[in-house]
Amino acid sequence: MTDTSLPSGPRAGAPARAAAADPRAPASALYRAVWRWHFYAGLLVLPFMALLAVTGGIYLFKDEINDALYADLARVAPQESPQLPPSALAAAALEAVPGTLRGYAPPAAPDRSAQVKIQRQDGLRDVVWVDPWTARVLGSSWDAGSSGSGAMWVVRKLHSLEYVGWWGNRIIEAVAGWAILLTATGLYLWWPRRGRKAGVLVPRKTRGRALWRDLHAVTGAWAALFIAFLALSGLPWSGVWGKWFYEGAYELGLGMPDGYWSSYPVSTVPMGEAMDKTPWILERQPMPVSGVPDDHAGHADHGAAGATSAEAEAAPAPTGTPTATQTATETAGAPAMLDQAVARVEALGMVPGWTLDVPTTPEGVFTASVYPDAISDERVIHLDRYTGEVLFDLGFADLGALGRAAEWGVSVHMGQRYGLANQLLMLLTCVAVVLMAVSAAVMWWKRRPAGGLGAPRAPADWRAPRAILAMAVVAGLVFPLVGLSLVVILAIDLILPRALRRRVG
Repeated sequence: MTDTSLPSGPRAGAPARAAAADPRAPASALYRAVWRWHFYAGLLVLPFMALLAVTGGIYLFKDEINDALYADLARVAPQESPQLPPSALAAAALEAVPGTLRGYAPPAAPDRSAQVKIQRQDGLRDVVWVDPWTARVLGSSWDAGSSGSGAMWVVRKLHSLEYVGWWGNRIIEAVAGWAILLTATGLYLWWPRRGRKAGVLVPRKTRGRALWRDLHAVTGAWAALFIAFLALSGLPWSGVWGKWFYEGAYELGLGMPDGYWSSYPVSTVPMGEAMDKTPWILERQPMPVSGVPDDHAGHADHGAAGATSAEAEAAPAPTGTPTATQTATETAGAPAMLDQAVARVEALGMVPGWTLDVPTTPEGVFTASVYPDAISDERVIHLDRYTGEVLFDLGFADLGALGRAAEWGVSVHMGQRYGLANQLLMLLTCVAVVLMAVSAAVMWWKRRPAGGLGAPRAPADWRAPRAILAMAVVAGLVFPLVGLSLVVILAIDLILPRALRRRVG
């Protein structure tokens, strides 16, 4: 949203004392300082924002894309006879794809197939699609977790920069914070001055750099609030800001409620690591554990407790002679309580579309979770694998005000809450970000001097840079990684040799 037109004031190259004598000089200096840092921020952040916009725009339609990719596997012909029990469907899937049962998703509608998640003997994970009326195996696909398909899994990894590991999360957090500051500074630069009306709400009918300037500024002005929303609603997933927000909400009693595990033992494994998908508010909470009967005590691995803990992720299913608590169903590869666990979850009123994580260790638990478009129906339930007892049952209404706000923001961020209108609005915002990135690159290319970076000149009046430094301190308090990166860049800019600074500017 860079406005390259400066307020009227001293001419470029005029003596500094003349600029200081002009009463409009402080405003002009502040404008130049904001413009300079808006330029630097855009140069660093816009490529990442474009990547986030492209991948995010695709991921908004994840369900529609997956339905198209798996249309022949997901749809079945409904019948009048009752559907077969989950254990029978799991047994059919395990016969087709031998391995360890890891999860089960009952049909979300009469014309939908059941999905059985299996860890194959080679360690890879598949989803086996089964007709719930006949137990006929329709086919299998790679288990991409909550992404649903391999294509969407790749898009999600790119969107979160998980390919870069620990650094990726920090980069995304810094980009999100910078996006908010870019929006604020861009609005300052765009704001009409001296009664200017052309190129404010509609691009001027012109050519060259002025047209690209208007496309950048006008698009940014219309999309500013939505860009800021996308950046802010994505921050709860971040490592530094997200942890700070989570802990602050908890301390204020406005996030995760107390008391859910007070009567039951828990593992050291966070839900975010143990489950394919979990609400943001639960990612750092520990997995509960089942009470192990005496005849299973010898098999328990207390160091890897949890339903599907990260430590047990690649571990083989327990082997050996079935004990008294094991049934023929468990021997065939499905836990003895699978049918009862599914029936219990349905009796508790879980809305259709839920999935069940199946325990693979003696201390593991059944975990049912659902994340529908109607966020008020979001819910997670843990059941003891031996008794079916409810160990944990958390719904959207149980969260504090900040927890609900964050979950609502995440839902809208992903285009779920308000259906197609939500998806299209977020998509338009993503398109706006890409257009702004492209127009900013074109503007820079057209104005850059030979052998120089083309950054806006630093103002001679140092009161403006001090104001920018104050903004950096405030930004650092709200967005720590943004403040840190801004101070580093400011320090580098200040210590650059004068000759090199002229080349950069």
